[in-house]
Amino acid sequence: MKKFIELAEKYFPEEITGRVKTPCYLISENKIEENCQILDHVQKSTGAKIILALKAFAQPYGFQIIKKYLHGVCASGPVEARLGREEFGKEVHTFAPAFTERQFDEVLQYSDFIIFNSINQFNKYAKSAKLSGKQVGLRVNPGHSEVEVELYDPCAVGSRFGINPEDLKDFDISQVDGFHFHAMCEQNADVLVRVLESFEKRFGKYINKLKWVNFGGGHHITRDDYDVNLLINTINTFRKKYDNIQVYLEPGEAVVLNAGVFVTEVLDIISNGIDIAILDSSAETHMPDVLAMPYTPKIIGAEKPGVYKYTYKLGGISCLAGDFIGTYSFKNPLKIGDRLVLLDMALYSFVKNTTFNGIELPSIIYFDRNFNITYQKDFSYFDYKNRIS
Repeated sequence: MKKFIELAEKYFPEEITGRVKTPCYLISENKIEENCQILDHVQKSTGAKIILALKAFAQPYGFQIIKKYLHGVCASGPVEARLGREEFGKEVHTFAPAFTERQFDEVLQYSDFIIFNSINQFNKYAKSAKLSGKQVGLRVNPGHSEVEVELYDPCAVGSRFGINPEDLKDFDISQVDGFHFHAMCEQNADVLVRVLESFEKRFGKYINKLKWVNFGGGHHITRDDYDVNLLINTINTFRKKYDNIQVYLEPGEAVVLNAGVFVTEVLDIISNGIDIAILDSSAETHMPDVLAMPYTPKIIGAEKPGVYKYTYKLGGISCLAGDFIGTYSFKNPLKIGDRLVLLDMALYSFVKNTTFNGIELPSIIYFDRNFNITYQKDFSYFDYKNRIS
């Protein structure tokens, strides 16, 4: 915890957090670049290609840094695919559990690689994709995952994702350019080793017939304790075993890990069995994963309840009774007008936020290594109105 806070204070000092408007997502260009340099080291050491998962981070201004290092993006449908084509401008890989005919026409227009989730979908669309010069793949179920929260486990019993070996019994594998699997969530390279072992047991006889294998996302490569050398050795061993086959990885969080914070202000303080600080933001609308996952974000200057003298439950401004970020303790009493800085908020934040209750969307603000603001996007009434009319 202490090291995490020190890292945040280094990249997000009060010099910048104290002068931006609230609420806002505040993003460090410097930290994104450092993350990308680590990812590029993996690419250069292995020959693997790393692409950005847009589901975690899809802010076009940030692409100007990321695309200097990564080979493209992975999309979850036609809208993300178009964003990747128009704003990132490199390879676009698109996967969805299923495509409508209208969606597929758009996916075909904007994608270079299209991954299908079933033989039915492959049989319906792959021929037209190949005729259009696209590479086609199948998402397969590797049969092993270590994701603890079932909501995020793509290999759970009853999962919608991935083809099993028995589905390929009478299938002509020569039609396929590659396999894609995804079974990780915020995990280290040792988990990949075990997932890959299961994948090879289930699908090994097909791999030499493929051009590429995509190891999916969930690789926390830029985390301090991540075993980068094990990842590099694992990829190199796999590529050597299968005749230098192309390997892809598609992390999302790792690209912007610790590169953003959320700055919010205390509007009021009330008491109802516990002291409650009402913020100018909302877990329900501005950081929905806090409630859905659930998790409690770390805050600069705050600790778990009871560690420091003053404890507060932090509440949002929506009408949802459970709109709470969490309960924290502070060294000093909170005051109306105090600013709080929530950590690691560049990922899965503005890609998921909503305008429920008509609550204003937070600004998106970037700054450079000299703490100069380089980009600011503000939102208004019309962003709410245009989503529903």
